[in-house]
Amino acid sequence: MPIHNADIAAIFNKVADLLELKGANAFRVRAYRNAARTVEDQTQSMADMLAEGKDLSELSGIGEDLAGKIAEIVETGGLEQLAELEEEIPGGLTELLNIDQIGPKRAAALHDELGVESLDDLAAAAQKGKIRRLEGFGEKSERKILEALERYPGEEKRTELAQAEQIVGPLLEYLEKVDGVERVVAAGSYRRRKETVGDLDILATCADNSPVMKAFTDFEDVVEIVSQGETKSTVRLRGNVQVDLRVVSGQSYGAALHYFTGNKQHNIAIRRMGVEKGLKINEYGIFRAGDDEQKRIAGEKEMDVFAAVDLPWIEPELRGNHGEIEAAQKDELPRLITLEDIRGDLHAHTEETDGHATLEDMVEAARGLGYSFLAITEHSQSVTVARGLDRKRLEKQIEAIEKFNDSLSGFRVLTGIEVDILEDGSLDLPDEVLARLDLTVCSIHSKFGLSEEKQTARIIRAMDNPNFRILGHPTGRLIGERAPYKVDMEQLMKAAGERGCVLELNAHPDRLDLNGAHCRMAREYGVKIAISTDAHSPGGLRNMKYGIDQARRGWLSADDVINTRRTRDLLRLLAR
Repeated sequence: MPIHNADIAAIFNKVADLLELKGANAFRVRAYRNAARTVEDQTQSMADMLAEGKDLSELSGIGEDLAGKIAEIVETGGLEQLAELEEEIPGGLTELLNIDQIGPKRAAALHDELGVESLDDLAAAAQKGKIRRLEGFGEKSERKILEALERYPGEEKRTELAQAEQIVGPLLEYLEKVDGVERVVAAGSYRRRKETVGDLDILATCADNSPVMKAFTDFEDVVEIVSQGETKSTVRLRGNVQVDLRVVSGQSYGAALHYFTGNKQHNIAIRRMGVEKGLKINEYGIFRAGDDEQKRIAGEKEMDVFAAVDLPWIEPELRGNHGEIEAAQKDELPRLITLEDIRGDLHAHTEETDGHATLEDMVEAARGLGYSFLAITEHSQSVTVARGLDRKRLEKQIEAIEKFNDSLSGFRVLTGIEVDILEDGSLDLPDEVLARLDLTVCSIHSKFGLSEEKQTARIIRAMDNPNFRILGHPTGRLIGERAPYKVDMEQLMKAAGERGCVLELNAHPDRLDLNGAHCRMAREYGVKIAISTDAHSPGGLRNMKYGIDQARRGWLSADDVINTRRTRDLLRLLAR
């Protein structure tokens, strides 16, 4: 079975978790997390790079030891070091990491102080009020842990969109080469570009004698054949991802694609509109009500479905029955932003803090994407784990960037900082140095547990500073790992609009923060958005496409996004 970059990153992250559970050196733990991020950011698979004889130790943050471990994972499918760590640490203890509110440090504390080694132990300790007595927890944390335990057994297994792409891409490429296959496409939440996807739905049209179903179940990533038939088969892939393949006729293809793209509420609304026109619309086509289903009147093209109910094309990302049908009826659908609209990235790190590449490397990658600007926004001094910049180091970097810009033509490096918003709403660096910058990305990296009222006031107080430009990853969430902190987004939108502040849509696949609903809220309040990657390596700049997906789900057009502007116009827009 092939090993994907996501598999390698998952192993390194798990090693880091287990090392942290053991109380290992923080720099060693961080090395594995940085390596995981580097691997995730690569556009080429590690397996292919090894096959081509490339030296992985030349990748930033990898080195010879970790390069050897990557080779071991690619060759064997696992890592002996991880197996040894799993033997040393009680199996149930690692399961605690699946519970919201519990990271490696907290899991270690629960184990050392209360003897917790399983989810049952955790539940018992919480129910008896023991957790609240531990330093760093409290009554609120104990309550949230109990709530998370109640949700955990019933939670649907979902996969981040970026990880799903690593699964879907090779599978579609493989199926396209099967004899007799004409078209093959991934539908469902994947096609709607949701930030996470559940089961994957794939549709295919092919010749009658095509061996596509046999080829599908023989795919090298398949670990279980759940069912196999002539027109539908279901398999489970490595990573516990379920995939359905449906073979549909060419004359039903468009109707089937619409139906299986969904979502359910959108489909129901379309079917009801069809009924009002005397039509029956389903996955097999479009029929006159009462006719035999063999006498379809349309359905070969997806546009047939919309035309049948007098609607223009509705992009898959908008299909959620959240007003897209009404907007289509009034010809008020937005012209959604595309990746080609983006002229630059406004949030990136270099090796000056916790990035993995030089300024020159990041600029070269940005120019390779056709950009005309890139903002360098290192962490500020409060983020000590990332070696954040103090005033002196920031001033030195400003001078270096200004000098570097003198050597560039047709491209500009923007000076910036990802400056921490402190608990009292002040910014982490003096106003005099912040005023020298082209922009600031102002972010929260601590005190996530404040009440909604205090967290909201904290951010709005920061917005009052005239050097505040962009609110970075506005809700602080990490998908599947950390819930958003409590904040009144409506108040934030109003405050940003009144003060001329911009909100970031952080395009990193682990964040995608803002979500689609908040993007649409910003649009309605007239608040501009910066789609930025938070890149820590050249490959990380390519995550912009996931931000574009999220922006499209949030109804954003190019005009709603500031980094679609020319550099001069962007800087004018950022000025307060």
